[in-house]
Amino acid sequence: MTLRFGCVRWTLGGVGLGAVALAIAAFIGGASISATPASAGQVNEMQDGVFITEAWRIREGGRIYANWADELDGALPKTTHPAYPAAGKKKGATTWRCKECHGWDYKGKDGTYGSGGHYTGIMGLEDFVARGPEDLIGILRDKTHQYTDKMIPDSAVENLAYFLALGRIDMDAYIDRKTKKARGNLRHGAEVFQTVCAVCHGLNGKAYNFNTSEDPEYISTVGRENPWEMLHNLRFGHSGDAMVGLAAFPIQSQVDVLAYTQTLPTK
Repeated sequence: MTLRFGCVRWTLGGVGLGAVALAIAAFIGGASISATPASAGQVNEMQDGVFITEAWRIREGGRIYANWADELDGALPKTTHPAYPAAGKKKGATTWRCKECHGWDYKGKDGTYGSGGHYTGIMGLEDFVARGPEDLIGILRDKTHQYTDKMIPDSAVENLAYFLALGRIDMDAYIDRKTKKARGNLRHGAEVFQTVCAVCHGLNGKAYNFNTSEDPEYISTVGRENPWEMLHNLRFGHSGDAMVGLAAFPIQSQVDVLAYTQTLPTK
């Protein structure tokens, strides 16, 4: 069997699909994007004539975690989620987003959402990494979460389960919670940003203004004020748009980019 990836071609004899996945991962220089390195890049199935890897599923799941309605071209319910705690300060549609309870750092009450306007008292995702994606699908469909197939179709909920089981990282290892500073290499971060991210965001990160001209918000603004959200979006891309994710890069490279964005101008 011959596999073509970009301009490189491998001819495979008795090589299994696991070896194919490792070859692809080595070619793109990708360390695991998941908390379980042994699972990185494994081939799961064929779709539209191409191999679908766990890395792709995790990337899709990460975008669904941030805002499933935007990613799936749907709509969040207008009512407050039935399981949203009375102690929480949010109401309505936003309470249906996974990140609203479990946080951008995936730690829930034990992370950055342990106090303030996003506090709910709900746990993080630590316990999920011990479960397989198949087990998590049932949890997402249960009476607590209430994500129906009309909200998140079966294929999409499977991708979300892959992210929950395999895509979480310990952001405290990469971001100082008190100072919000990323523990990254600025030089390498600049190299990746300028050759990948700057295509859309510009060399100074100001090509996109996420807010108003009177109160601008650039990639650097988010990187400094909410580095956990920034790192999540750097890894998987922004829900519902064409933002490129750095999921195939080693996690330290992603953190390097985050550190570099924190040095870019905010005005």
